[in-house]
Amino acid sequence: MEQKKKIIDLSKIIAQIRKRKKRIIINVSIAFVLACVWIFPEPRFYSCDVELAPEAGSDLDGGSLASIASSFGFNIGGGAQNDAIYPLLYPDLFESPSFIVGLMDIQVETRDGSIKTDYYTYMTKHQKHNVLTLPFRKVMRSVKEWVSPQKPYEKLSGDPQKLDAFCLSRDDYQLMQQVQENIKCMVDRKTNVTTIIVKDQDPLVCALLADSVKMRLQQFITEYRTSKARLDLDYYQQLVDAAYVDYEKASQAYSDYSDSHKGAILQAYISERDRLENDMSMKFQTYSAMIVQRDAAKAKVQERTPSFTTLKSVTVPVKPEGPKRMIFIFMVVLMTFIGTALYVCRELIFQSEEG
Repeated sequence: MEQKKKIIDLSKIIAQIRKRKKRIIINVSIAFVLACVWIFPEPRFYSCDVELAPEAGSDLDGGSLASIASSFGFNIGGGAQNDAIYPLLYPDLFESPSFIVGLMDIQVETRDGSIKTDYYTYMTKHQKHNVLTLPFRKVMRSVKEWVSPQKPYEKLSGDPQKLDAFCLSRDDYQLMQQVQENIKCMVDRKTNVTTIIVKDQDPLVCALLADSVKMRLQQFITEYRTSKARLDLDYYQQLVDAAYVDYEKASQAYSDYSDSHKGAILQAYISERDRLENDMSMKFQTYSAMIVQRDAAKAKVQERTPSFTTLKSVTVPVKPEGPKRMIFIFMVVLMTFIGTALYVCRELIFQSEEG
């Protein structure tokens, strides 16, 4: 029995397309108009990025080995055993609700100067939306409200100062997720170079937010790296203050006794004066030793303070990142043309002929 093969005659398909070109042109024209109507009201957004090279801790074990491994494309963690938050964990930090909530009070300004407010208010009251999607969003909001009515505590708090990362309302949680989509952090595993990418509808807001997020990240890492040293500094400062009070009391007691017993020749008076003098001297030595310890703690804070090298600084974007209108329209028109062509040639494509 001879095997049957499907043979597609391209000349017949081309002829069929030419024959039905009017329908194809109509469908493509309709698709072009609908694509334009849909994509042009869509708000454009800008993208801004900044690159940082964080300082590696000099006292972390295995630093040399980690450096050699990174040159071959491997990352063995370096000093992760001593530093709980190392560059590879920075993206996880951007998923932390407490960190995202801490960004809501950043002051932003649009490029035309019409809006000057905090980021929370900007995101909740000054975002642009596609007018064509407004009816759908209202319907979806009504359906959600009908299915699951919101309690007063589930709505927006209305004030960034009232946000509590431990207990967010439903609307505030959705806002936090939206901010997490707008702010991304990536780390190169070989070089530990950290890239912060921010997207927003306004170019100036985008740049201001990127710079502020960079500073907040630096501040967070600095506070973490120096937390133990700052606690030690506060402790030694308290000891210095207490030692100074004790020394002042001993000095005042010695001065008062010496003034009141000036010219005394009895041994009991002289012994008491010597005892007060020795006590004052001991209190002064303690005070001096605490000052040395406090100064050492200050040096330790400075030693533990990391430095960040900005490899790529923030620049206000000039061209929007998206949406890619021409690409969108071209893809819609192309898919419509292909779909219509397949439809008008369906009989020629699926019919089989014996080879």
